[in-house]
Amino acid sequence: MDERYGFLERRLAGEQQTLARPLRSLIRNEPVVCREHLSVREAVGIMRARGVGSVIVVDEGSCPIGIFTTTDLVAVTARGLDDQAVAEVMTRTPFALPAHALAYEAALAMIGTNIRHVLVMDEGRIIGVVSERDLFSLQRLGLGEITTEIRLAGTIELLVDLAAEIRKLARLLVEEGVAAEQLTLFVSVLNDRLCQRIIEIERKNHQWESISWCWLAFGSEGRFEQTFSTDQDNGIVFSAHEQARPDAVRARLLPFATKVNEALDACGFPLCRGQVMASNPKLCLSVEEWQLKMGGWLLNPEPKALLDASICFDFRPLYGDTTLALALREWVLPRTKANPRFLRLMAENALQSRPPLGMLRDFVTEDAPNAPHSINLKLYGVRPFVDTARIYALAHALPQTNTAERLRAARAGTGMGAAETEAMVEAFFVIQRLRLRNQAALQTLTDEVANRIDPDQMNALERHILKGAFRQERKLQSRLALDYQI
Repeated sequence: MDERYGFLERRLAGEQQTLARPLRSLIRNEPVVCREHLSVREAVGIMRARGVGSVIVVDEGSCPIGIFTTTDLVAVTARGLDDQAVAEVMTRTPFALPAHALAYEAALAMIGTNIRHVLVMDEGRIIGVVSERDLFSLQRLGLGEITTEIRLAGTIELLVDLAAEIRKLARLLVEEGVAAEQLTLFVSVLNDRLCQRIIEIERKNHQWESISWCWLAFGSEGRFEQTFSTDQDNGIVFSAHEQARPDAVRARLLPFATKVNEALDACGFPLCRGQVMASNPKLCLSVEEWQLKMGGWLLNPEPKALLDASICFDFRPLYGDTTLALALREWVLPRTKANPRFLRLMAENALQSRPPLGMLRDFVTEDAPNAPHSINLKLYGVRPFVDTARIYALAHALPQTNTAERLRAARAGTGMGAAETEAMVEAFFVIQRLRLRNQAALQTLTDEVANRIDPDQMNALERHILKGAFRQERKLQSRLALDYQI
């Protein structure tokens, strides 16, 4: 086994990377601040004197209430408002992170929400500002460049090339020891931007003005947990104006959905073999049709319904009228919470995948095509965490879709302590990290080998850590079985 992929080596390599450093270590200067009553002209004078591109606006107690940047200055100057108080033109409630947060978290926020500055706080006090330039000029991985190129891409062919760059970037991040939680979020957010740009490009070729619609992400994309080996799971929810019939609206949306699915396939997201795609008429539905479908799953939870629910209940809006998706979530969560029979059947289904530990705490392996003596880390490692977190989220009407966020949000309702919850989350990401490392090393990704690992090829420390992760998985499943008396 290549030593550079050893656990300790990866930890050390990761700690040396700029994006794996705490934000505190990136602060070079005291934050430049001004009071809210100053005029724009005075605030700009301070910025120029200090040679910075932003100033933090603080109240009487020196608490940040806004940020004024050169971007805001352009808009203000164009409107001739430089005599106005800076408090009236600043961006309020600027995004902030604690000083101990990793630079990855700031970079992810910048990519995900199109912001360019993050306030760094320490015990309620602002100690500095990290800008997009600070982060992306200090590392060579091209995160900022890729997101910019995605926004500017005008053809699907260009996006195909950028999709390959995203995969290349992700492999570099794996090699440099980036934590699985940050890496899967990065990959998912970049893939979101790619999908959104595909939708924008294809939307120009299809005309409809009387339809409200929203593209939905399902499965691992809906959970922000995409890896290198992932097909596409998506759908559409729509609402027709002027009392148009759903079938007529669907007929107009499906050609568009087909083009988007085909473009995603070209970008390296294979068409779903189970047809869980927006181009499937069964998943391109009005709000009322989605309610009817989901209500049917709850009332008649047969095996197929449980499988469909497991994929679709991880939905989140990706593009379009997000209020439709939010309304659908508000409709379904009270009903899942009020249906213990459905949740119990989902729990029974979730408990079918057990951690591969033997009686003597050794690994239980199986021989698969092209992967002898291996463990399926997706089926027996990741899936139990994902399924259990989903059940608890549905049981407590939680809106989160990400597995780690679901476990953390469900802590109060399940009675788990903070330390126990974080142990579960860390165990989940230990397994995700191994999946990502394995997939990054493969030249060709197939279902047979992408999620399988031979424990005999791991060093003693990694085997010990993986066994600990599986034991946490077993504890989580024991709690689920107890809660639903299975």
